[in-house]
Amino acid sequence: MMDTMSEEKENKDATVIDSTSKAKDKNTPPKDAPQVTESESAEADPKEIPVVQANVLKEIDHTNAEDAEDSDNYRRHHIPMLDYHSMSMENLVGELQRLVKNEKVQSIKRHIDSIKHEFDHKFQEFVEQKKEEFVSKGGNAVDFKLSSVAKRNFNELLREYREKRQTYYKSLEKSLKENLENRLTIIEELKGLVSVEEDINTTYKNFKDLQERWRHAGSVPRNNYNDVWRTYHHHVEIFYDFLHLNRELRDLDFKHNLEEKEKLIVQAEALAEDADVGKAFRKLQTLHKIWKEDIGPVAKEQREPIWERFSAATKAMHVRRQEFLKDVEKHYEQNLINKNEIIVKIQEISSHVATNHRGLQEQIKKVEALREEFFKSGKVPQKKSDAVWGNFKEVVRTFNRNKNAFYKNLKKLQQENLDQKRALLAKADSLKDSEDWETTTPIMKEIQRDWKNIGHVPRKYSDKIWEEFKKACNHYFDRLHNSKNAAQKVELENYDKKIALLKRLKEYTLSGDKEKDLKAIAVWVEEWKGLGRVPFAKKNINSKFNKIIEALYKKSGVSIQETELLKYGNKIQQLAYADNEHAIAHERTFIRRKIQEANSELRQLENNMEFFSNTSGDNPLLKEVMQNIDRHKNALATWKAKLKKLNIMEHQLQKGEDIENSSEEE
Repeated sequence: MMDTMSEEKENKDATVIDSTSKAKDKNTPPKDAPQVTESESAEADPKEIPVVQANVLKEIDHTNAEDAEDSDNYRRHHIPMLDYHSMSMENLVGELQRLVKNEKVQSIKRHIDSIKHEFDHKFQEFVEQKKEEFVSKGGNAVDFKLSSVAKRNFNELLREYREKRQTYYKSLEKSLKENLENRLTIIEELKGLVSVEEDINTTYKNFKDLQERWRHAGSVPRNNYNDVWRTYHHHVEIFYDFLHLNRELRDLDFKHNLEEKEKLIVQAEALAEDADVGKAFRKLQTLHKIWKEDIGPVAKEQREPIWERFSAATKAMHVRRQEFLKDVEKHYEQNLINKNEIIVKIQEISSHVATNHRGLQEQIKKVEALREEFFKSGKVPQKKSDAVWGNFKEVVRTFNRNKNAFYKNLKKLQQENLDQKRALLAKADSLKDSEDWETTTPIMKEIQRDWKNIGHVPRKYSDKIWEEFKKACNHYFDRLHNSKNAAQKVELENYDKKIALLKRLKEYTLSGDKEKDLKAIAVWVEEWKGLGRVPFAKKNINSKFNKIIEALYKKSGVSIQETELLKYGNKIQQLAYADNEHAIAHERTFIRRKIQEANSELRQLENNMEFFSNTSGDNPLLKEVMQNIDRHKNALATWKAKLKKLNIMEHQLQKGEDIENSSEEE
């Protein structure tokens, strides 16, 4: 009976052996070998697998074959796939360098492809932008050349990656072929076990040795992986059928394999609840690989039920993954909406380009921010990626063209302004040494007014031409003032009188009666004012007087605010003597800014009072706020008083100048 069975098995095996040989040469499944499912278990007919499962089983089968070819290939799942779309070219180069230098070359292909895709897009946009700038400045598009350090480094790293990959796979190919030959040899030896007449225990021991050799036989080409495993499992089942003569050995293996497969089913079923769908699916791939590679067959009557349970868990995971991918696709669609909205915003800006430098600079910042937002808004559906990218490039290119056109016209206008200012500078230089004060002074003032009315000039000339113009004007008016001082002997006499008064004031002492002392100080001040102006070069005597008066007020117990106003009165007097319109305007701007700051602080403090609406008046925080309010009110009043004094002084100066001009005309 044993001879008959062995003969039948041998006849069946002959077909499988021939098919295996053909599969080895043509990388096709054995035609006559029992067909095994894509689950890698050799325990169900793929025709009976539901269509919804076929794709996922095929994907698992393909991925496991890919991983089996190289034991380190699975690492690709553990290398983070970053948001390369939002990275700059420089950051993409840095990430490419990190991957090529630190990771397994066979594990980073998807990462490298994604980085290259994004880098090519960004570099193309960069080149087009630079080319437009080159042409806008008058260059010929044919002559445009661009040297990019980022592009050069990227190409060098990409070349290094390809060389490493080529070297690695050339070496791997040789090893895979040797391993395939080894596994086919093991299959042949496995087939021969059922035809050897020896003690069944010895045969079983030889079978276990072959299994151990099989586990350590190494990787095979992915194209041969499934065929080799199907053939191996087929002959393992034949051997177990052969073992029916020794049920104890066979049943022990069947029982162990059943227990192991049930454990895998429990793990597969639990994956349906895993929050990380991607990680769960990779775990499912691993379970299928263990089912196929590490666990042998079970009893015939249990093969179909056990596979159905494992297949059902796989199907549940597949359905959940499909739902997850739909959600991802919805997310991509939302990203597409966001990107299109950004494109519309840039298009709106590019169709209404500002007509002044400040406004255009604001628009440039907005467009740059929108560009960054576009890159950070994530992926879009693959079929719409090229279209949205093309629209984005077009609107950005349109804005850049309009921007360049504006600055081209602006440069022309600024050059015209520069020519006008140079003409005024030449005129001022020709008059700065004139001694015809009556004729030249109105002309110099008119030149200054015309200068103010001319717009901006190119920045590289702005400071230099202004300094030259200011120097010419100051030279003339300094000579004018010096001439007036020399002609007015009374100012020198006033100076001598003030020297004498200052000497007497230094010897003066307060009586201790505040009211009396204040009246006395006021007399001193009036006497000083009554002495009139002094030569411009000697105006520092007023500062000396003011310091002494300030000290006397302080000794008399005058409040801080009063002292401040009295001190400011001296400053007003100095500004009046200086007769400098620019200094007065600067002083007014300074005071108004201080008034605005005081008002702002006061409003903030008064708003803070709302927090103390139900607080007792003894609250220390409330008291502190009230004190701050009073202090800011006093400061505000002081600054307003200073502004009033300044306005009065300027009005008086203008009035005096008008009278002087009228007298000269008469």
